[in-house]
This record gives sequence, C-alpha cells and structure tokens, in this order.
Amino acid sequence: MQYTYDAGIKKSQPTAGDVHVNTPLTNISIAFMQNAANFVADRVFPNIPVQKQSDRYYTYDRGFFNRDEMEVRAPGAESSGSGYEVDNTPTYYADVYAFHHDVPDQVRANADSVVRPDRDATELVTHKALIRREALWTTKYFATSIWGTERAGVASSPTGTQFLRWDDANSTPIEDVRAGLTAVLEDTGFMPNTMVIDQYTFDALIDHPDIVDRVKYGQSTGNVAMVDVTELQTLFKIPRIFVMRSIRNTAAEGVANTHSFIGGKNALLCYSAPNPGLQVPTAGYTFSWNGLLGSGAAGQRISRFRMEHLKSDRIEVEMSFDQKLVAAELGYFFADTVS
Repeated sequence: MQYTYDAGIKKSQPTAGDVHVNTPLTNISIAFMQNAANFVADRVFPNIPVQKQSDRYYTYDRGFFNRDEMEVRAPGAESSGSGYEVDNTPTYYADVYAFHHDVPDQVRANADSVVRPDRDATELVTHKALIRREALWTTKYFATSIWGTERAGVASSPTGTQFLRWDDANSTPIEDVRAGLTAVLEDTGFMPNTMVIDQYTFDALIDHPDIVDRVKYGQSTGNVAMVDVTELQTLFKIPRIFVMRSIRNTAAEGVANTHSFIGGKNALLCYSAPNPGLQVPTAGYTFSWNGLLGSGAAGQRISRFRMEHLKSDRIEVEMSFDQKLVAAELGYFFADTVS
C-alpha cells in the first residue's frame, strides 16, 4: 500500500479523486503495461514444478560418460568396465516473493466505469511479479563470471577472449556465434539450442552488413533483405532465439522516472533441455514451488482477501521459485555486445 501525506494526514494511493474525472475529456484510459512476451525468464530454461519448498537434485559428471574405455575382450576374459559419479549435494530453495495493492471501498464506489480498480490492481501486482522474476533471471544467468566460457566486447583491436562489438561494421558476429556453438559442443557433446540477446544487440545484428548480405542472397532477386528473429535462427542454426525487451524503472517514487532494459547489452548461448528428466543435461532449471495452496505450475498465485480494518480489499501476488545454474559448461556468454 502506498501513501501520500497532506497536512499530516496519511492518504492511500490512488485516492478517490485519482479514479474519478469530474469532466472527462475522453472515454479511454491509457496504461503503459508491458507485453508479457517481452519477458524471457519463464521461457529460456525448463520449469520444474516441485511439491516441496526445498530439496536436493542430482548432477552427473559428464567426464565418466564421455571417456573412451571400451577394450578388446580376450576369450574367457572379463569385459572392461567402469562406473560414474553422481553428486547429490546441489539443492534448491524456492523463496516466496510477494507484492500487494489495496482497493479501498470508497475508491471502488467512486470509480468511473472506464476505471476498474480490481482489474487494475491485478494487472499492477502481476506486472511487478514479472519484473522481479526477470531481474532475478538476469542476475542469475545474464551476467559475467557465471558461465563456463565468456568473451568481452571491445571497441577496437580485440585480443585473447575479447571480440569486436557487433555494432561495428567490421565485427564478425556470425563467426563469433559459430565459435561459441562449436566450443560448447566440443566441451560437452551438446550443441547450444538457445540464444538470448537484448534489444540493442538484436538491433545491431539485424543491421549488420554481413548478416544482411547473407539474408539478401538467400532471398529471391528484387526482394528487400528483411532480418528478424526467424532469419537469425536460420542463419545461426539456433532453434530458439529470445530477445529481452522488458524494462524497469529504477527511480524511487517522486523522482523522475529512469527506464532501461533489464537485460543490459549481452548475449548468451546455452543448451536448454527440451524435455527435462533424469540424466538429461541442461544449463539451467527453474524450480517452482506449486505445493503452496492454490499455486500454479510456475509457483504463482493471486489472492484477494478482505482488510476490514482498512475497509479495503487486498489483491496480492506471490511467486515461489528458485532459478538454478545446473551446468555452467553448457553456456557461452558474450558481455558488452554493443557500445
């Protein structure tokens, strides 16, 4: 619940006057609600609904499975053999995140028909949940010092593990991405099937001359070369490419808004299991606690209950999940992809 103070009197927001227009000039209300498709946190890695808030899971050492140990068997002799190790120490803990908005009786009773306080409250709390989940995903997966291999973008003369940023016409994004795919395949035996980029990186890629030329020559003569996610998937041979377009306001209330993309300017190549299960490798998992009464498969639930002492109805959202890095070697990270 948010409040303003006028002459020492605490008032809830929005006030009755905020939702009633004495002389309406239009019958349209405008709200800047982001499209849920702009968020990637629930789409990149498999979601595992779990009944318990915390538990263990198992990881296998890939070295045992990839070692060449089969030998010629002599007559009457034992066959060669070995085993494998299982690590049962990794754990998850699904923290419960929550946010609410109260709808006072007076506000609801005084609202114009175009304003629906209960619907607006539900959209507000849901929006807050999406932003929090996306921000946590970025911290867990879309940053440096996380993945098995990472490269840093520079403005000129790249050396070692650096690369020329992709908004430079002389850069080589096709070769850079292909090198990342090959590196993960050689190290793990699994080709990355997912790429995550931010909007700035997407803009640079679809305008890059090398990419435009590849697309142009793959089209019929006379067609304008148009590059979108589908063309990038085909060109890079990556089945899934997600563009992070979600934004957040980092300014405190009462201060000028400061909006920016949540994802920064980076790119991630990773292998995400299409069908998670035992002995199925994946770079990451989201463990969502659906054992909490009323929770959905993503660990989310929205409650509405009476706050009689406030003469208000409370709309509250909860999300219970843990985003876990499972196999760092199944990811390849490009930091600072554009200027």
